[in-house]
Parts: sequence; C-alpha cells; structure tokens
Amino acid sequence: MKHFLKKIIWISIITFYFFEIDKVKAIVPYYYFPTIKNLQMQSSYIGKNAYQLLYFGQYEDSLNLAKLAIKINAKDEKLWLILAEAEIANKQYKNALKSLNKAEEINSNISELYFAKSNIYLKISQQKKAKIALEKGIKIEPNNHKAIFQLGNIFLMEKNYLGAIKLFDKSIKIKPDFWQAINNQGLAYFEKNNIDLSVKLFESAISIQENAEPLLGLASCLRINNTKLAIQLAKKALAKDPKYVNYDFRKEQLWGEKLQASTEILLQNEQLQKDVILAKSKIIESS
Repeated sequence: MKHFLKKIIWISIITFYFFEIDKVKAIVPYYYFPTIKNLQMQSSYIGKNAYQLLYFGQYEDSLNLAKLAIKINAKDEKLWLILAEAEIANKQYKNALKSLNKAEEINSNISELYFAKSNIYLKISQQKKAKIALEKGIKIEPNNHKAIFQLGNIFLMEKNYLGAIKLFDKSIKIKPDFWQAINNQGLAYFEKNNIDLSVKLFESAISIQENAEPLLGLASCLRINNTKLAIQLAKKALAKDPKYVNYDFRKEQLWGEKLQASTEILLQNEQLQKDVILAKSKIIESS
C-alpha cells in the first residue's frame, strides 16, 4: 500500500510540474533571438532601402538608414560603400573617406571604393590623391571606360595633354560611342594648336550626340575660317545649354585657356548678342 501511495504521489508531482510549466509558458512572453544570418539579411535589406532613397534624392533619410545598417552589421564592405555614398550626397566628405577606409580594411579588391575616393579627393581639390585612387581602381577593373576617362581628365587639369589624349583614346577603344571622351580629346588638341584635329573630334562627338559642349567647341574652332557656321553652331549650343555662356562653367568642364580665349571672342560677335543675353538671363532665372 505504501508503495502504491508513493507511485500516486510521484505521478501527482510530475503532473503538477508539467502543468505549472504550461502555465508559466502562457504567462511569460516568448523572446525571439535572431541568428547572425538573419541580422545580416536585415542589414542588407536596410542598406538596399538606403541606396534607393539616395536614388530618389532623399539624402538625409538615406544617411540615417545606412548608419542603422552599419550598426547591425559592420563587417559588410558593401554597407560601408552605401554609407559613404550617402555621406558624399550629404557633403560629409571626411566621414565618407573614413567609411571607404573601413570598406577597404574588409576587402581591398573593390574597384568602386577607389573610384569613390577619387571622386571625393577631386571635390576637395586633392588631385594627386584622386589620381592615385583612380589608378588603384583601374588596376582592379582595367576596362572601366569611365574611370579611364576620369583619369584622363586629371591629366587635362595638369595640362598633360598628350597623357590625357592617350587615356581618352583608351577609353574610346573600350566604348567607341563615348562622345565625352571624343569631345575632351578635342579640348586637348586645341591646347596643342592642332585645330584641324579638334574640328574632326568635335564633329565626331556631335554625330553621336548633339550636345552643347562639342557644338560650342566646334563653333570656336571655326570662328575665323567659317564665321557663318560658327555663329549657327554657337546659337544652337547656347539654346541647348545656356550655362556654356559662362567662362567659369566652361572652366569647370576643363576648357583650356586657348579655347576659352577663342570662345570669348566668338561670343562678342554682334550676331550672337541676343543669344548671349538670353542665355545669361536663363542662368539667373534658374539660380
């Protein structure tokens, strides 16, 4: 009988124990602890959203999301790149360089981070560092025509016209319809006094895309030998993009001193004065 009672007591205790556990489960909330994989997925999703906001011009919101993504997962170099882009968009250039350095520590074999560094260095007028960064990026991605073009532009800034021409030519070989590189070869050859070749290059750029820059460049080349056509081209250029009436804007587009001087003379032509005044008024309206 005692043995039987012992069994009953034990059964009662066990039953009570499990019953109490169920009661506890019903009262105490269940906490989910995400795995590292889930956290990485979440940070990647937030990073993509931050990048989308950049595309739509919501720079501050993009920056906040990118910072959140990094807090969740600071070991993803792609997230550091997105954060750097958001910081560049918000003109936080020093912070952007720090973010790119973080990305480089994780993975130094990403061409984009060196191209981004170069972009920042150009914005803060550090051409030598911009050149070094571009060269590193091009070593990783040797067929990036835009990066080669940008390196050519730095050579153009340095007045190394032959070096610039070679790089532009390399860029064109990769992408034959890259009119910007063809146009900039025209800029370089004009400074080397090879006007005839500049004419051909500007004409070639226009045949791909009738942009204001090669139109005005060609007009400046033709102003002595074919004034009538030069005026027509200049009118068309200023109608397409009034900003090219401005000396400083053309300088930003890397126009050299000789081409600038020729363009200033052309724009003083009486037949262009109405177009020049209209272009200047449009710039004032848009500012």
